[in-house]
Amino acid sequence: MPTATTMAASAAGRRKRAAVVVLGDIGRSPRMQYHSLSLANQAGMEVDIVANGGSDPHLSVRENPSIHIHEMKTVKLTGISKISGALALLLKAAIQFVMLVWFLCFKIPRPDVLLVQNPPSVPTLAAVKLASWLRGAKFIVDWHNFGYTLLGLSHGRSHIIVKIYFWFEKHFGQMADGALCVTKAMQHELAQNWGIRATVLYDQSPDFFHPASMMEKHGLFSRLGNTICSAMGNADCISVEEVVENMDTTVFTSKIDREIFLKPNRPALVVSSTSWTPDEDFSILLEAALMYDRRVAATLGEDDSMDERQLWTDIKNGKQFVYPRLLFIITGKGPDRKKYEDQIKRLKLRRVAFRTMWLASEDYPLLLGSADLGVSLHTSSSGLDLPMKVVDMFGCGLPVCAASFSCIEELVKVNKNGLLFSTSSELADELMMLFKGFPEECNALKSLKEGAMHTSSSSKWSTEWETNALPLVNQVSG
Repeated sequence: MPTATTMAASAAGRRKRAAVVVLGDIGRSPRMQYHSLSLANQAGMEVDIVANGGSDPHLSVRENPSIHIHEMKTVKLTGISKISGALALLLKAAIQFVMLVWFLCFKIPRPDVLLVQNPPSVPTLAAVKLASWLRGAKFIVDWHNFGYTLLGLSHGRSHIIVKIYFWFEKHFGQMADGALCVTKAMQHELAQNWGIRATVLYDQSPDFFHPASMMEKHGLFSRLGNTICSAMGNADCISVEEVVENMDTTVFTSKIDREIFLKPNRPALVVSSTSWTPDEDFSILLEAALMYDRRVAATLGEDDSMDERQLWTDIKNGKQFVYPRLLFIITGKGPDRKKYEDQIKRLKLRRVAFRTMWLASEDYPLLLGSADLGVSLHTSSSGLDLPMKVVDMFGCGLPVCAASFSCIEELVKVNKNGLLFSTSSELADELMMLFKGFPEECNALKSLKEGAMHTSSSSKWSTEWETNALPLVNQVSG
């Protein structure tokens, strides 16, 4: 149904136009994809996405007739970086600046408003400011985090490069015609120390994030069957399961006379999404998994000499224990992925297994909607942003155990839709508490599930965007 804004634009005879700018992989920028959909569907605009390629955006973005994707090439200067890292960074920024200006000024139709993701700040903010001036457009910065704090993770906050980056980010950020940000804490920081008045637009999941139906679960687990049943190293408690070619049985589900059931002796499915970067300490999850494995064995009186394969065969044949097997599926791409995969392969685990994968944008919501628990290791370089992955998990009615940091309680309500942890031991305690009696007698997990379902139904992206972002877009675009 067209909105009042859509009808007004149509009546005027010309649809307004927005450019969404991401100096990065648009397929890995869900918030900017959701902005694009809302600009097209709720603001009635034609939308040009200018971004790097890499991963496909969601099908709803690709198939929307009002959204046009303009893919920039990713700049890689591997040879120069081996000679001089600083020179490579400067040259890369210069090339990216020219490329952005070329696309924004010559490759796309003139926009009324440009919406740019920050970070990265260099050279994005300067390029967008120049393009907005040359084309007579307004521009809005969507503050996801602070770029200088991310750079500070590798160089330290006192490094001269970080100080220059901070000046650049603040200087060009102040030139914007409008600003959005992701938390009240960030809004306060921008107002008090940057002189920027920003509107809080909380991340919310769009409608395609929802609890999965039994049919959707069975279909997903059937498609992922080979991946799920393939151990990352030595055989584990999941790889002993057989992939059934007729697709009537998966590790989690069975199809009998056209009805689909969850297996009573299925493993608990724990999902974590990560960018495999320094602001997420993945070793916490590995240590917690190892602690869970050892504590369960001790609680059940099992010693180290126990025949693991016989145990796995017994479980496969229907034997149940008070604590289930845990299957951790870790999704995402990033620089530290191989390092942690090598660590996973060296772990000796009895009741825990890991799988790493990158899912199609249509399958990722289904995985969250099929899981039993989500884990977030995000701690934020600035302490002022919130993990989008947790928003998506809540959108699917999935309770979350999240790493604790300064503003996380704006999102995770302890003992209502999730729990917080600061150490691997605390996370292991939470896994023991939540999964005791799984799948039927785990009352604490069920209570958190109800809270996550309430969070899912209480707010969606379209509502949040229409209330907080649309007035700003209309204001700056005239």
